[in-house]
Amino acid sequence: MSGHGYEKGRLDLPFVGISTFGKNPYVDDWDNINADVAVLGAPFDFGTQWRSGARFGPRAIREASTLFSFGHGGAYDFEDDVTYLPADEVKIVDLGDADIVHTDTINSHKNIEFGVRKILDAGALPVVLGGDHSINIPCINAFSDQEPIHLVQIDAHLDFVDERHGVKYGHGNPMRRAAEKDYVTGLSQIGIRNVSSTAKEGYEDARSMGSDIISVRHFRKLGHESVLDRIPKGVRYYVTIDIDGFDPSIAAGTGTPSHGGFLYYEILEFLDGLAQRGDIVGLDLVEVAPDYDHTGSTAVLAAQILMNTIGRIMHYRK
Repeated sequence: MSGHGYEKGRLDLPFVGISTFGKNPYVDDWDNINADVAVLGAPFDFGTQWRSGARFGPRAIREASTLFSFGHGGAYDFEDDVTYLPADEVKIVDLGDADIVHTDTINSHKNIEFGVRKILDAGALPVVLGGDHSINIPCINAFSDQEPIHLVQIDAHLDFVDERHGVKYGHGNPMRRAAEKDYVTGLSQIGIRNVSSTAKEGYEDARSMGSDIISVRHFRKLGHESVLDRIPKGVRYYVTIDIDGFDPSIAAGTGTPSHGGFLYYEILEFLDGLAQRGDIVGLDLVEVAPDYDHTGSTAVLAAQILMNTIGRIMHYRK
């Protein structure tokens, strides 16, 4: 498009082109990841105990993320007077998905772990799109040769079941599996509420294994700054966000919705503060099951919270 006063080049609107995360470059050579941030899909949902469908989460989040790709060279936030993710300073790539082997949890998880390790080896920030919450297990496994991490979980459910009918790697187990790692120094479990999938003994075990459990009502009574004060300062954080931590009025597209959840700005302000408090070195967002929300709002929420969190991580690292 030249002449007639038009800008040169393509307009490349969000609905045009291939749906990589934020319409960032696709990299299929995982031995040559040259980026600050690498996005990996983990379309695995065999760990669910009720409604499946989170295997389609990565595709839905990627498509929704194109909304935030207007080509302005970054994302200007007028409230903060900051342009986040400036194109000349932050390079994001999309690695596609880990290979999922149907009905095979162990090998599917190994493939996810392999991808996260490749990202860490490249010195990039891993951002993993689930999938059900069991995909956090291989994500945390991938940090075994890294410096210690403190795990921060946004979720309606504690996910601290040890073993149920022989199942140790489902979406009710990930925080228990993480707490067993000697390089996970503690857990902050935020948003836990109502009738949980974990029995009372699980809560007792979680506290005895170094977990601080905060409900949505606790969070609102304390305020996000007081909640941040309960989290160790100046350490490395791994953040895992279950979309059902948000209220189903804004996040209906998930397998196990629980009323009484967070709203967008509550978590954005919390994650902004966390990114200033220490170094977020890993991030996953799980349990988006788009077929339960035909408006697409759940996937948009997921993409928006990820984009804004990545932006703040990179901004405060400067």
